[in-house]
Amino acid sequence: MKTSKLPDLNALTLAEQVAQMVVVRASGYLFDHQIKYPQWEPPAAKLRHLIADLGVGGVILLGGSAAELALRSQQIQNWAKIPLLIAADIEEGVGQRFSGATWFPPLMAIGAIAQKDLNLAEQYAEQMGAIIAQEAIAIGINWVLAPVVDVNNNPDNPVINVRAFGETPAVVSQLAAAFIEGAKRYPVLTTAKHFPGHGDTAVDSHLELPVIPHSSARLAEIELPPFAAAISAGVDTVMTAHLLIPNWDRERPATLSHPILTGQLRENLGFEGLIVTDALVMGAIANQYGTNEAPVLAVEAGADILLMPVDPEGAIAAICHAVTSGRISSDRIRASVERIWSAKLKVFQDLSSESRGAEGQRGNFILQPLEEIAQLAALAAPVNILRETTEVFGSVPLQVANLVNLRNLIVVDNLLDCKFIDRQAPAIAIPQQLGYTTQLCDIHTPSASNSDDLQPTLMQVFIRGNPFRGSAGISSVAEDWFKKLLRAGKLQALILYGSPYIKKQFLEHLPSDIPCLYSYGQIYAAQAIALEALFGK
Repeated sequence: MKTSKLPDLNALTLAEQVAQMVVVRASGYLFDHQIKYPQWEPPAAKLRHLIADLGVGGVILLGGSAAELALRSQQIQNWAKIPLLIAADIEEGVGQRFSGATWFPPLMAIGAIAQKDLNLAEQYAEQMGAIIAQEAIAIGINWVLAPVVDVNNNPDNPVINVRAFGETPAVVSQLAAAFIEGAKRYPVLTTAKHFPGHGDTAVDSHLELPVIPHSSARLAEIELPPFAAAISAGVDTVMTAHLLIPNWDRERPATLSHPILTGQLRENLGFEGLIVTDALVMGAIANQYGTNEAPVLAVEAGADILLMPVDPEGAIAAICHAVTSGRISSDRIRASVERIWSAKLKVFQDLSSESRGAEGQRGNFILQPLEEIAQLAALAAPVNILRETTEVFGSVPLQVANLVNLRNLIVVDNLLDCKFIDRQAPAIAIPQQLGYTTQLCDIHTPSASNSDDLQPTLMQVFIRGNPFRGSAGISSVAEDWFKKLLRAGKLQALILYGSPYIKKQFLEHLPSDIPCLYSYGQIYAAQAIALEALFGK
């Protein structure tokens, strides 16, 4: 990577300063034909123009392997005249987005441990923060968009769900602070999200605008404490939520609200770091506000960084026009860029320190990441969390010797987007070794009502709240199969991966003599632990 230094702010034009406030989305894959989301991820020529010519301040990456990311981050940094902030949504580990690295279960698994042993949960949260930061910086990611500090006290929440540490502000506050302390061992930025709290919604802001009707007293009691704790722990950035909170601002969502971002976050909580919007392409903003007006409103509200504006060039031009027309002061822009400079000085410090080894990031950028990705201690951490939190209901092990015509029914939301099911997945491989035939179902497959071939069935269900899913509930496919197998007396066992709220809904109808296992995780390790418990291996 080039060793470009940060220029004197006085040497930057207004457009160059504003461009530093923009973070664009890009594919983590190296080649254009690999782009998975062309509506959000520009081809290389366009991306290079945004970075090299317009001088955007950062990039958020998704897709590819961890090893590819080491190359990709080098590539885009080399295009930049001013070093870039490179961000990723890696709430559950670098491996959640970039294959090969460590992938943790969702944060709520650590919250479950806290119900029994808070000290142990804090140790896991701190370890998780440190491992994520170590692996991120190793491959060129210097901005970790985590931890989630929303208090998920609404079981119907379709977007936060198991991404939160828990349902109480005390637990979320303590575990979020521990996560941040762990990450602070490495020169990366951390992010508390989604301010002022996205936990008590039943609407996905990726699709439409949720409304939070609570009073100031309730918000101060439940939603705000984890953000205060994160700020006290030294969190670098706070991400906004696309929520309408009429008690604080009847007209504009938090992302575009001066009373919320400046009044509550800056003045009430005393946050001095970077305020970053959630993605401006999300439906809650993109569907209701102008493509170029929304970025202007966000800056007026107090945002320092505009994440994924629909039209980056248009956003920069619109903000510049707002300054030259007197709508936004030049001092307001300067204040944001000064905060960005402080953040960049932190992550672009000399990386030849103890935490990076003798050669540092600018040394052998192929081998160095390989040494720091998926170390044995890192891989053991998610396994330990999963073992602590896997639940068993009913009698195990399940006896399958001498049985024939066994079916392993796996239900997921959408096989086309599924990263944790393939030929080698324990959910498939372990039952297969015991004589089960695999059957996969999702929203694209026929319902159970069209199936007459009932046979002894192990049913494995993968369901959790996720962005764009639009629901946290049981899918119709899973519900239909579950009811039909129960009626026919063919359900041998049930394994649930993901939402604890789904677990409650299934257990209400499950006879006590049918074994059920539950795991917060959906990753390989979660599958292996659950199946080994079921079959006594």
